[in-house]
Amino acid sequence: MKKVNNLKLYKGCLIIVDMVNGFVREGALHDEEIARVIPRQIELIKEAKNAGKAIVFIKDTHDENAAEFDRFGGAHCVRGTKEAEIVDELKPFVEAEDTFVIEKNSTSFMEAPKFREFIEQHQELNEFDIAGCCTDICDFNGAMGLANYLDQWNRLHTIRVHEDAIATYAEDARQEYVDAAKLLMKQQGIQLVKKR
Repeated sequence: MKKVNNLKLYKGCLIIVDMVNGFVREGALHDEEIARVIPRQIELIKEAKNAGKAIVFIKDTHDENAAEFDRFGGAHCVRGTKEAEIVDELKPFVEAEDTFVIEKNSTSFMEAPKFREFIEQHQELNEFDIAGCCTDICDFNGAMGLANYLDQWNRLHTIRVHEDAIATYAEDARQEYVDAAKLLMKQQGIQLVKKR
């Protein structure tokens, strides 16, 4: 994993949440329908690179005895397994300059120590774009946690969640949760945007 120590001044930050095999390709919590948002994510990554933005890949990565497993369908994305790897389509972007890969052990990237370190080191960042999965869990918890953290430290900010670049598992059956997550994010000033 690339260390979070590049103190370059970025013009913004794109956060790609949990686009790992364990949610897209295989395992107890995967749903291959999530792959439909990958092309839009690739567009966002290219746009972010061209605009001089930092790109952060968040990877759901757990130890074998993770507490979260009791709440979310058992073991998933265990460290060292294929489930915890970024999907193949996005791998070419992972090792690029201005790209950071940060593991998390909860449903919020804001709780990952390396992400907090990244945010603390890059005080200039006030514009954040979020894509990935899952809409109503990790995207939602991460966006809300980020907004609250930035408010706590009086950092004026814009957070955009790209509706055409997020997805969740069993989305049709869980639409009420997706709708509720979007409504709550909007209520808190997080912008929901999509390509026109």
